[in-house]
Amino acid sequence: MPSSDAVDLSALIKAYDVRGVVPEELNADVARAIGAAFADVVAVPEGASSVVIGHDMRPSGPELVEAFADGIAGRGVDVVLIGLCSTDGLYFASGSLATPGAMFTASHNPAQYNGIKLCRAGARPVGQDTGLARVRELAGEYLGTSVPAVADDERGTVSERDMLAEYAAFLRSLVDLSGIRPLKVVVDAGNGMGGFTVPAVLGTGAGLPELPLDVVPLYFELDGTFPNHEANPLEPANLRDLQAAVVEHGADLGLAFDGDADRCFVVDENGDPVSPSAITALVGLREVAREQAAGHATPTVIHNLITSRVVPDLLTAAGARTVRTRVGHSFIKAQMAENEAVFGGEHSAHYYFRDFFFADTGMLAALHVLAALGGQPHPLSALAEVYQPYVASGEINSRVASVKAARARVVEAYVTQQGAGPVEVDELDGLTVSHWDGHPRWWFNLRASNTEPLLRLNVEAADEDIMEKVRDDVLALVRQGES
Repeated sequence: MPSSDAVDLSALIKAYDVRGVVPEELNADVARAIGAAFADVVAVPEGASSVVIGHDMRPSGPELVEAFADGIAGRGVDVVLIGLCSTDGLYFASGSLATPGAMFTASHNPAQYNGIKLCRAGARPVGQDTGLARVRELAGEYLGTSVPAVADDERGTVSERDMLAEYAAFLRSLVDLSGIRPLKVVVDAGNGMGGFTVPAVLGTGAGLPELPLDVVPLYFELDGTFPNHEANPLEPANLRDLQAAVVEHGADLGLAFDGDADRCFVVDENGDPVSPSAITALVGLREVAREQAAGHATPTVIHNLITSRVVPDLLTAAGARTVRTRVGHSFIKAQMAENEAVFGGEHSAHYYFRDFFFADTGMLAALHVLAALGGQPHPLSALAEVYQPYVASGEINSRVASVKAARARVVEAYVTQQGAGPVEVDELDGLTVSHWDGHPRWWFNLRASNTEPLLRLNVEAADEDIMEKVRDDVLALVRQGES
């Protein structure tokens, strides 16, 4: 039972990570308490002798890291500081050093935010049900009373280690680009950590051999105030500079990374976005073929339920087993490990690899795209066409007075009355209604937001007209009577 003096950290420490405004919600005192709690809940019970910590380019990062490290060392656990890194760089450090880790980042959130992504040794996730709830409770207790510390002679040590070169070499070892045709690639780092990792992985910044790549950099200067655009490529407006630059430079493709560079978005030579579902299919097929060549008959690939049906269609046809999961990285990571999956992908452009500690890395996905494109003569638009045969609406949010009532109207029309004909229905994550085995082919998913009175709609169909009809029909039901 938490102490009556405990501080409520539920607004800061969410289901999967820590994220809040600095210094109102997240400051040095809070970071120190969370560090001590992380040591007590994760590091010490695991028998870990150290915790590895990295941070992105946000100005508040170094002070928060110092306090967090002090909280850990105060519990008798050593700290290894790796300094500036991407989130997948921290996962690499946790995996290769076999130690718990903490990444200070707020991903694509605005400059006034910071946060912490925590993991167990081997980059295994720490979420609501795997220790984060207890970290939140214990950190709140420590803030309400005092942060405990061992005697001075028992304190953990704090050391520094640069792991960028090791990270870059490890990724290069997983995908061979040395024999591809020369490619010109524009990379928009959005002033985020891609500006730090791309020169090391795709260039010679970490001392690796030169690749047949002509990299045109956009916004590589590390700046946590994001002066050019938000580092969130999921928003179409944040891709415009990249799209224009690809066309201007006559590039073969463009890559965009989010703030902590764990997600990667791709545009083709015409500046048109290649959907994350298409990238999931492309990379998944490459990983499946590699596994089969190594004698593994039926590799497993994970995808969430919002990804295009092209993913299970193509992968199943290639002899893979596919597993459909709920939306969210914790679900994907859990299923990746449980199924020993070789690869996993999400519609949000998170890509997970067994050979990268079952963790997500946008950079490794980018290497696969470059290898696939450079290993054949056709442009990316032609290569991607086979992976994008269907038409999707993208995610559409509707603010409603009653999520329950709006959902009920959709169920009545599409399930109870079955006005659209026989459909398949499941509630793995929200409401999914599928007419994929009938004619015309379509499906939609309607999910409620966890934090707002919003319903999120995704529709996919075999052609544009059907997609638009289903989209408009469902939206009319959801928004019926709403002002």
